[in-house]
Amino acid sequence: MHLLFSIRALKGAKGADLEISAPVGICLTADDGKTLGELNQEGERVLVAKGGTGGSLHSEFLPSKGQARHIRLDLRLIADLGLVGFPNAGKSSLLTALSHATPQIASYPFTTLRPEIGKVMYDDHKQVSVADLPGLIEGAHMNRGMGHKFLKHVERTKQLMFVVDVCGFQLATNTPFRSAFEAVQLLTKELELYKEELLSKPAILVVNKMDLPEAEEKLGELQNQLENQEELSQLLPEDMVPKSFLHFKHTVPVSSLTGLGLPHLKAVIRESLEEQEALESERHRIEKLQELRREIPVVSKTTWGQRRSKPLNWN
Repeated sequence: MHLLFSIRALKGAKGADLEISAPVGICLTADDGKTLGELNQEGERVLVAKGGTGGSLHSEFLPSKGQARHIRLDLRLIADLGLVGFPNAGKSSLLTALSHATPQIASYPFTTLRPEIGKVMYDDHKQVSVADLPGLIEGAHMNRGMGHKFLKHVERTKQLMFVVDVCGFQLATNTPFRSAFEAVQLLTKELELYKEELLSKPAILVVNKMDLPEAEEKLGELQNQLENQEELSQLLPEDMVPKSFLHFKHTVPVSSLTGLGLPHLKAVIRESLEEQEALESERHRIEKLQELRREIPVVSKTTWGQRRSKPLNWN
């Protein structure tokens, strides 16, 4: 009897966990496309495969195999704001003017081939991270150009900052000219086709290159068009029109070259982020309060003199 007990109590040494270090901003995806988890902060861990059970008396002391998985690791930026715009909208110049980042800048399309992050500094030492992402082109949602390499980074920013050239742009001689208004609609459409939830993020519209001739006239035209997006969309090609239109709370005209409007833009960025943080904090507080109310029972007396519990009716 003593021998049998000893056999039942036999246990082998536990296998060591295999941990793979990864940088913050990693998203882990399984073969079937299911998201296994994300690493958003230092010290976070995600279990991607379970080890097998050890041998026991019931399995004749044979261990079972653990899980085997192929996983994909995607590094996505984590920034407060992501600059969204077509090539040559002036995103890199804007980031340089707002922060201490030094992205490559030139007068040809596709200047930004990899993401750059700059820090916007405030007098009270507050810092806001802004990501300059590779320029979108039409059809990016179908992985044209930088395609998904650009769009996957947009998912990991708190807010979007649309940047358009006040005088419009033309990507190449064989592509159509797009006005600033058309650029806004095309950017919205590309984000919508990739992942519609992206348009739920707060967005700021920056109208760049206000130092160019006729910029004031073009700005007034754009502002009128944005106020009447639904009506004017009927004049655009059907494949350019998004399902829903973005209504920017802040539209800021700037010139990265001369510095025009940049102090105001910095103030708007901070105001917008603080508003979002306040809303999220209040939403979190309400959710916790509702959970607490659902958990607390009320003890009351029935007409038979017996005590019973029922949930609180807060309506």
